[in-house]
Amino acid sequence: MKITVSKENYLKTIAEAESEGENVKAAVLSRRLAVSAPAVTMAIKRLKRDALIEVAAEGQVTLTPAGREIAERLLNRHHLIERMLAEVFGMEWYKVHEEAEQLEHAVSADFERKLIEKLGDGGACPHGNRVGMDTPEARRRRGLRPLDEVCAGETVVVASVYERDRAFLERLELLGIRPGAALAVRNGDECEVVEVGGRPVELARPLAARIWVAAGRDRVLGPQGSS
Repeated sequence: MKITVSKENYLKTIAEAESEGENVKAAVLSRRLAVSAPAVTMAIKRLKRDALIEVAAEGQVTLTPAGREIAERLLNRHHLIERMLAEVFGMEWYKVHEEAEQLEHAVSADFERKLIEKLGDGGACPHGNRVGMDTPEARRRRGLRPLDEVCAGETVVVASVYERDRAFLERLELLGIRPGAALAVRNGDECEVVEVGGRPVELARPLAARIWVAAGRDRVLGPQGSS
């Protein structure tokens, strides 16, 4: 069975969507991969034929053990490449995702081992995220919350950002909202209002939900393994 770049992308996207708490169906894959519904339908048929996914009667897509193994290998390589770009080459945290998307398919097992030797195994990526299947439930067990759930008057620290949209990440950077940044929460009716460095900033609640924070000024793992 040939594992193409397209198959790898679908399997990784399914794993990422599961990790972020989504019920994975064809429409979710179409949105996340920016491909047409007929293209997703054909891809699902191929992945099911190759025993890499299972499809429930209601359309929910899940990874088989073989599919999950491929997805996790790709997620690990993506994570290592993001860290390499930021920690070795100094690339800005909001740029590394797109670069890693291109490079992850070309990384050999030998180069992956070299990256682990250089960077260590298990550190956070530049977005503050752990490698692998870190679910919303697991993040909550560690005491993290989405920013849109924080009450007015609290001070929190950005732990991680679960977002793939480059424009959104660039906007956060311009606002000073990045992993390790302290936010004083004010709250609003239609949006989340926070202070960053004494300056008020407004974020739509669906966007604030993509930012996970730790209470107070707790130490959080940042892009280079520091707060």
